[in-house]
Amino acid sequence: MDQVRWGIIGVGDVTEVKSGPGFQQADGSDLVAVMRRNGELARDYAQRHGVARAHDDADALIADPEVDAVYIATPPDSHSDYAIRVAQAGKPVYIEKPMGRTGAECRRVLDVAERAGVPVFVAFYRRTMPRFELARELIATELGEVGAVLVRCQQRAHPLIDGEVPWRLNPAVAGGGLFVDLGSHTLDWLDHVFGPIRSVSGHAGRPLAGRGTVETVVSASFAFDGVVGSGLWDFDASEPLDLIEVVGTRGTLRMSSFTAEPLELIRGAERTLIEAPYPVTVQLPMIQQITDVLLGRAEVAVSTGATALRTAEVVDTVLADYRAEHDLSLG
Repeated sequence: MDQVRWGIIGVGDVTEVKSGPGFQQADGSDLVAVMRRNGELARDYAQRHGVARAHDDADALIADPEVDAVYIATPPDSHSDYAIRVAQAGKPVYIEKPMGRTGAECRRVLDVAERAGVPVFVAFYRRTMPRFELARELIATELGEVGAVLVRCQQRAHPLIDGEVPWRLNPAVAGGGLFVDLGSHTLDWLDHVFGPIRSVSGHAGRPLAGRGTVETVVSASFAFDGVVGSGLWDFDASEPLDLIEVVGTRGTLRMSSFTAEPLELIRGAERTLIEAPYPVTVQLPMIQQITDVLLGRAEVAVSTGATALRTAEVVDTVLADYRAEHDLSLG
């Protein structure tokens, strides 16, 4: 095989710029089929993006003999179901993050994929983005011995959409609130930088009026081998803040997780700003790496079902008490 022919299940907003075009831009990759339950919208997407076939049934796309591998870009409540179907069909699967609403859902996918002998990849794309790879290099070479990590993420409350709660704020769909959606990105990247989190505890609280039982404020304390960390996420804050701060014996690195302002390297009185923009198609580096693995041009991918399971289990631990208190049984 000299080309991976991709199909996408769920061509919503995330696939318009962030991911979908990457399957056509990557070397050795082509996007040949898309699926959305609304067939008219699926055909519209296919026409606008130059994709040959559009389906309104996921099983039809999975069974399509022209599709070698499948990217699942639906909301998280259907990730495990679709991923299991793809794996049972013997095809590699690339899943939007989070891989599942809970670690249990992730493990079910991995069990089926292992029996089927197919790989699972997950779209924690910060593991391959040049901005974050530059930050990882600076942490390794410029800070000395790293001892601490601080994460702060604050956003103003997200508005309702036509009076309805967005799916990202619906635990039954998303597995929780924006901590699951956004906090998992940062925690997973820290796993990439420092290795697996060895211990973690956390607290969550303050559901927003009119938004059901979703957690709004989350705190966590965690430790890697030799590095300790803490995080605070507040999605009903008066002022926005997006900060990762890595502290070493010779310097400190400050950076954002979700915006593209320069990295800030601090060594004594010296402060250096380093430009590190986002690519237009943010998932392209990861799609290229996965394609290279599937074509035998690279040995490993850095974001797999196994690494994503670790992040899901950290999130589970942080939210365990809150989920129990609010009777959020997600499977």
